[in-house]
Amino acid sequence: MLNEIKRIKEKLTEARAPSSDYDLNPEIALPEGRRLRAAAVLIALIQKGDDWHVILTMRSSALKHHPGQIAFPGGKQDSTDLSLSDTALREAEEEIGLSRTQVEILGKLPTHETVTGFSVTPIVGVVTGEFTALPEKGEVAEVFTVPLDFLTLDSAFQIQSRRWLRSRRYYYTIPYGPYYIWGATARMLRVFADAVAKK
Repeated sequence: MLNEIKRIKEKLTEARAPSSDYDLNPEIALPEGRRLRAAAVLIALIQKGDDWHVILTMRSSALKHHPGQIAFPGGKQDSTDLSLSDTALREAEEEIGLSRTQVEILGKLPTHETVTGFSVTPIVGVVTGEFTALPEKGEVAEVFTVPLDFLTLDSAFQIQSRRWLRSRRYYYTIPYGPYYIWGATARMLRVFADAVAKK
């Protein structure tokens, strides 16, 4: 299993282009000079038996923004964060009780631009030791995992659409059991899957 983590770490060093919520909608022209807010999320790998899983959260239905959606632990960069890795680790500790001392950073993915005006850097790390999630009740309704082997299957991803702001928008989705992963989270998982898939 350590060989798999070593392989993933090596794959993360390969150059890739940034992604965005607009990737499947090339007709949308984004304004030049737009100002994006920095944010980071943690793509945390955790071992369960002989398999690696990715930790995800379901956001609280009481939240003002994106209630009930599936997300990585993460959020906007604070002025006290020393780096974007620090942002991702701090948010994971606050949201799901994952101590930063239990995360070995493997690398990062290219930035992802969201429709909400954030430039998100996905930080990839592996959880070491035993971990029991402690969701922050005000933000997180549930913490669950998805097998990495499932996420690296092309068949795991679908492209769907809906009308938004008088036009049809296309986006990635990942139906998994009772969970419906879509939008920025699904797009970043697509980038991650493409990066680490065995070829």
